[in-house]
Amino acid sequence: MADTVLYEVSDGLATITLNRPEAMNALNVATKVALRDAVRSAADDDAVRAVLLTAAGDRAFCVGQDLKEHIGLLASDRESGSGQTMSTVREHYNPIVKALAAAPKPVVAAVNGVAAGAGFGFALAADYRIVADTASFNTSFAGVALTADSGISWTLPRVIGPGRAMDLLLFPRSISAQEAFELGVVNRLVPAAELRAEAEKVARGLAEGPTVAYAALKESVAYGLSHSLEETLEKEDELQTRAGSSEDHAIAVQAFVNKEKPKYLGR
Repeated sequence: MADTVLYEVSDGLATITLNRPEAMNALNVATKVALRDAVRSAADDDAVRAVLLTAAGDRAFCVGQDLKEHIGLLASDRESGSGQTMSTVREHYNPIVKALAAAPKPVVAAVNGVAAGAGFGFALAADYRIVADTASFNTSFAGVALTADSGISWTLPRVIGPGRAMDLLLFPRSISAQEAFELGVVNRLVPAAELRAEAEKVARGLAEGPTVAYAALKESVAYGLSHSLEETLEKEDELQTRAGSSEDHAIAVQAFVNKEKPKYLGR
């Protein structure tokens, strides 16, 4: 895995860190490949019970596509006629977003600075966003004559509503952390100096929680967004049966009766 993305697993928590602070964690090809592989590893590893997605430095979470590399790739495409540059959506962005959103465990994004374009999309693909008060968000796409990718045309309208989403997509602008909080993009707003500690505290708490129930909650909410009430009720029945059969549910019930704090196993 390239050193542009750091990957560490400790006590059930996988920490994935974008590590190009000198480039505001822009996504060149090597970084996209490494991030895709790291997110997939975290999603598929049963020993990982929660994921923390963050970035190095204090200026940016991720400003999206590395345009300096991108312009060279576009020029190469024109010479060869291959059109390979935009395959990055299919090869990199889509797998990253799918792995984050569908991971059977909670994903926390700790947004430390600018989150633009795909960086904004990756943050929205997480289940919970903890954001520094100095951070900002920008859809960016229309500003470089592109349409939405990284799932943002699906996630953003669901988070803030289609009208507001179209406003931000048609007229890209920097949204402060406070405005993003008011719009509902941010789950928890914290002073920049406290971001890493707070994010790790939340993510480690989730890593110690009932993983089967968390996975079911993610699946239930995603299902309910695109299905009828009747279908969703049937899905809830299915998922509740699964959660109720878990070891963690038995542990939780016994701990409640004993007036103790449950110690979950994640299964």
